[in-house]
Amino acid sequence: MATNLSHSEFTQLASEQQIEKTAQALQAHGIQAVVMDTGEEARTYVLDLIPDGAEVFDSPSRTLEAIGLAEQIEHANRFQSMRARLSTFDHVTQRNEMRKLIAGPDVLVGSVHAITEQGEVLIASAVGSQLGPAAFGAGQVIWVVGTHKLVPTLEDGLRRIREHSLPLENERSQQVYGQPSAINKILIINGEAYPNRITIVLVKQQLGF
Repeated sequence: MATNLSHSEFTQLASEQQIEKTAQALQAHGIQAVVMDTGEEARTYVLDLIPDGAEVFDSPSRTLEAIGLAEQIEHANRFQSMRARLSTFDHVTQRNEMRKLIAGPDVLVGSVHAITEQGEVLIASAVGSQLGPAAFGAGQVIWVVGTHKLVPTLEDGLRRIREHSLPLENERSQQVYGQPSAINKILIINGEAYPNRITIVLVKQQLGF
């Protein structure tokens, strides 16, 4: 039975015990987990993880925006920002080429919507551009996640997406794109087969939805 979480608990930072339990579960499932106190520390850590010359795709993320990582990636000289490159493409005539580029970056950087204490990682998307690279296409995946996104169970994680993340993303989408958002696709990662492919940086701050 799922734990009954209130909306205030969807924004409440996890306890040290819950963070430790979740990090251990992620490690047991082949996912590297590190814990940082601040977004600034996480930003420095992530930038250090990105290899020189890599093609980096940062998926749309309020978390990356909040800690200044999206801007750092876009204007980096040490590696290549795929988002900066894609901004020069025509979204109608070059859509197929854009899709192929996004599908297999060297490094995917972003965030997720929930992580369970059993080490399950949940990401929802209206379009799904970040889901393929996250599941397999990207050579390296780095997610920055505020610890308010840690939940007890998978059912709690799905409910967090429906009841908390979607309304906030829907409001943002209306403001930015003039259209509503939707939960069209959900990726649940139970583990990673390739060592060191996925790193999750847990940050003890409220970051993103």
